[in-house]
Amino acid sequence: MSTAAELKSLYKKGRKRKVIVIASILLALVVSIIISVSFGAGSPRFNEAMSVIFSKIFPSLGIDAGSKLTQTIILDLRLPRIVLAMLAGAGLAAAGATMQGVLRNPLVSSYTLGISSAAGFGASLAIIFGIGVINSFGGYLIIVNAFCFSMLAMLLVYGIARLRGMTTSTMILAGVAISYLFSALSSLIQYIAPEHTAVAQVVFWLMGGLSSATWQNIIFILPIVVVTIVLMIQQSWNINVLSMGESIATSLGVNSKRVMAFAMILSTLVTAAIISFTGVIGFVCLVSPHLARMLIGGDHRFLIPCSVVVGACLLLCSDTVARLILAPAELPVGIVTSLLGVPFFIYMLISRRRQGWD
Repeated sequence: MSTAAELKSLYKKGRKRKVIVIASILLALVVSIIISVSFGAGSPRFNEAMSVIFSKIFPSLGIDAGSKLTQTIILDLRLPRIVLAMLAGAGLAAAGATMQGVLRNPLVSSYTLGISSAAGFGASLAIIFGIGVINSFGGYLIIVNAFCFSMLAMLLVYGIARLRGMTTSTMILAGVAISYLFSALSSLIQYIAPEHTAVAQVVFWLMGGLSSATWQNIIFILPIVVVTIVLMIQQSWNINVLSMGESIATSLGVNSKRVMAFAMILSTLVTAAIISFTGVIGFVCLVSPHLARMLIGGDHRFLIPCSVVVGACLLLCSDTVARLILAPAELPVGIVTSLLGVPFFIYMLISRRRQGWD
């Protein structure tokens, strides 16, 4: 067998293994969905939950849908929360994988680039003082504020980086500076807040949670998450080239600055849309890409889809734990993801040589 034929055979085997890994994680996600929909503070369990779902999907079969209360718990409380958890986890993970790829830094996340802290500042303004970028949105003031300030943070980072030549180091340093700025402003607002209840609401929002999940919110988030993930996957080859270095990318005909700008816009858009509804959920965008990279390697054509599935599964499992561990009360899911993420983060730092980061 020729060398070319051997390489082709190895490539096909590697690609097949990656597809099998992604399919296995998808199966784990399905199992997680079944567990999540079957357990909670309410009484409906697996059989009742499946009856309600299948009666809505296949109404012609005449399956008993159960009581009105059971239908409400499953269709209006648990299912929207499950769908939102999967969408949020998938979007944050894809954004993390993309940002880490174009900036060639394994520790980049929405926190690093100031997106999360800017969203927190926007939400704090709306919660404590009722001040909004656009005040005509009524009950959506917090969401609109968080989204607008997230996008503003990325514009500031991008603008500062352009002044210094639009390199990865300037992007990261500008992001850290903007993150500290908005964190300080959020702390100032909480310090001078006239009501303690408002401060408590801000703190709860900053912890992140999925308790406000509704089908209406999902309809807004779904197209943004799907479109941005598809566009990120379309850019995966350019991200592969860019991850080898800007000089190599330029020699291969890739406009590194354009790819970097486009990828960061997509990542910021999906992150801002998600955390505007869920609050700040930490570590999903950082941990999920690393788990995926450990499983299938650094090829972004497979890494981004794998990160999407890992992120969806990770956040759904975390939210299920958050709902059940103190039932009927619940923990903010951001606490659970942080408790899971910190040990993994420390492990990544210790084993960074084996991961090839040095």
